[in-house]
Amino acid sequence: MPGNFNVDPRSGVPLYTQLIEQVKRSIAVGALLPGERLPTVKQLAVDLTINPNTVARAYRDLERDGVIETSPGRGSFVRDGDLVQTRKTLTDVAAVALEAAVRDARAIGLDKAALQALLARIIERWYPHGDGQ
Repeated sequence: MPGNFNVDPRSGVPLYTQLIEQVKRSIAVGALLPGERLPTVKQLAVDLTINPNTVARAYRDLERDGVIETSPGRGSFVRDGDLVQTRKTLTDVAAVALEAAVRDARAIGLDKAALQALLARIIERWYPHGDGQ
């Protein structure tokens, strides 16, 4: 069972959203595998000292998005998703990271053109041949 979930009530990001992002990130990086059981709502709420309704909401949203599946009496498990769902989860994780980076760049005064040029340089460094790898 993963022990790497945590929430920051002072971040300004709703706790259930933080939890959703962490589950998706854990799946994207392979820390949570298809079929792996998630902590119960009650246990995770106790571990994070948050309201069980917050965890339940996150789990409901993850289930609605096809990331996890819940079986009454058995618990919640990482869904054995197809390639389309896996790509969506990876895209969601990347979007959260990019959103934070753009927000930070704007906060320090970087204008749109400078940010686009910087992003183009970074993409070229990581994808030098224009391929997907």
